[in-house]
Amino acid sequence: MLTLVEILFIVAAYLIGSISTAIVVCKLMGLPDPRSEGSGNPGATNVLRVGGKKAAAITLFGDTLKGFIPVFIASFFELSSIGFALVGLAAFIGHLYPVFFGFKGGKGVATMLGVLFGIHWMVGLTTALTWLIMAKGFKISSLSALVATLLAPLYIFLIMALYLKINMDHVLPLIISTGVMTAILFWRHRSNIQNLISGKEGKIGKSS
Repeated sequence: MLTLVEILFIVAAYLIGSISTAIVVCKLMGLPDPRSEGSGNPGATNVLRVGGKKAAAITLFGDTLKGFIPVFIASFFELSSIGFALVGLAAFIGHLYPVFFGFKGGKGVATMLGVLFGIHWMVGLTTALTWLIMAKGFKISSLSALVATLLAPLYIFLIMALYLKINMDHVLPLIISTGVMTAILFWRHRSNIQNLISGKEGKIGKSS
């Protein structure tokens, strides 16, 4: 049973996740609404298409931060393992289905990365490095994200359970919640996966 404090953290995390950085950044910078341009996805990759590198970098940072902040703050409180894991999941869900923007959000890669950094910096860094290595080699953002997030639950187990020797009672809910995020992220990328299979997926820095 979740405590009142845990429920409040989960709700707050969802609300923070619901702040669409892409839409806010594009509006403040006088750029087209990312929901009506490019791929129509309010995320950093599409902002790169419609607004350039500066807008995309700000969006990427903001989306990562809104996943990181709730989890990082929650780590200082005596939450249960399940409650703590749900805080990160709530921030991720908020980005995908934002209450402030008609429940139509981004695909969740940057926000999930922020959650992973909030769980432990080593987990976030390892996942980010996986993305960078894949992006350097294949220059396909979606493929890099899919591989990196697919490996994230394994990284949590290897780093937190085996290397840091944290009790599995605490680690297992994090592995499960991260696995759920990965599964949802794959679902959100189903069109990208189809394009990858058919060889039609666009490369980083090129319009698709």
